[in-house]
Amino acid sequence: MRELIDQLLAALAAGRPLVYCRLVETRGSTPQKAGAAMLVFADGSQAGTLGGGCVEAEVKRRALAVLQQGTAEVLKFQLDDNYGWDDGLICGGRMQVLVAPLRAGSGHDYFAALARQLAQAAGCTEAIVFDSAASGWPSPACYLFDAHGACVAAEGFASGAATQPPGTIAAQVAPLSQRPRAQAERGVAYLPTLPRCRLIIVGGGHIGQAVGQWAPQLEFDVWVIDDRAEYVTSERFPLAAQRLSGEFNQVLRELEIDGNTYCLIVTRGHNHDEEALLHLVDRGARYVGMIGSKRKIKLIFDDLLNEGVSSEALARVHAPLGIDIGSQTVPEIAISILAELVAHRNLDGAVPGRPAPIGVGESA
Repeated sequence: MRELIDQLLAALAAGRPLVYCRLVETRGSTPQKAGAAMLVFADGSQAGTLGGGCVEAEVKRRALAVLQQGTAEVLKFQLDDNYGWDDGLICGGRMQVLVAPLRAGSGHDYFAALARQLAQAAGCTEAIVFDSAASGWPSPACYLFDAHGACVAAEGFASGAATQPPGTIAAQVAPLSQRPRAQAERGVAYLPTLPRCRLIIVGGGHIGQAVGQWAPQLEFDVWVIDDRAEYVTSERFPLAAQRLSGEFNQVLRELEIDGNTYCLIVTRGHNHDEEALLHLVDRGARYVGMIGSKRKIKLIFDDLLNEGVSSEALARVHAPLGIDIGSQTVPEIAISILAELVAHRNLDGAVPGRPAPIGVGESA
């Protein structure tokens, strides 16, 4: 989403007209869920997607017509025989899409504010009025709320739209700490962009590198740490937000950890793993995971118990690491780890399919 809004602003700055297409409501089975977005340019090119297929092609066709007439609309699609996939698959759901034409000088303030909110990674919520009859308010109209629930921008595509959100809309904006999902209530879509979680990868070896390659695409801000400078270079981790080199005990001791931090311990050896876990196990991270065999994990847990780490803290550690998909190769292991991280983040700590944890104090 951040990249798409950046493209939108760049096009407007260059005087290039476009249509902003935002999926605001879905019912039943649909190729994408509410919140998906697509830009359609005057030459027929696009950025982003609403799921492909016939319905996306129809959105593009109608978006170009809207660009000519200059008036925003909300389009409704019933995914029946008219919008089946090329292979005949019919989703059977319903989609409503905001289609808003934008030209230089139009919509700049709202989308510039949205870009700032997305860049801060603290999260925000868009409330989009898409049904006047159901909501009682002019449609379409967009209201942007920051991470604290304050309205920071509005864009009234409809005539008579309020420049400040009605109180009933503001009251329905869910706290981002609850990690709400997109929903529609009485003709208003609430589309949250959740706070980005920081993923600290301790160990820049093969597995750390593979996880660091894909995690940013899954909305994690990656920090990688290794005691070997050559393992935390920009060539190995081009998408990392931070690359830190130094002794693990010193770097980890000084590192800021909070409730949106995920910690992944994948160093090159038992001793480094144990040292990293000692400094991360009870720092308030949302998640701490450590790779290794059951025997190694058991030995490390026993050592840390002897050093005074509580059994409660160790019981919260995700080890062995990764969802059990029969992983053998480095990419497979990385995928199993990433699947666990995404599940933990999106399912409020639940991770279906992961191996049973090592019981603290039990034999391996």
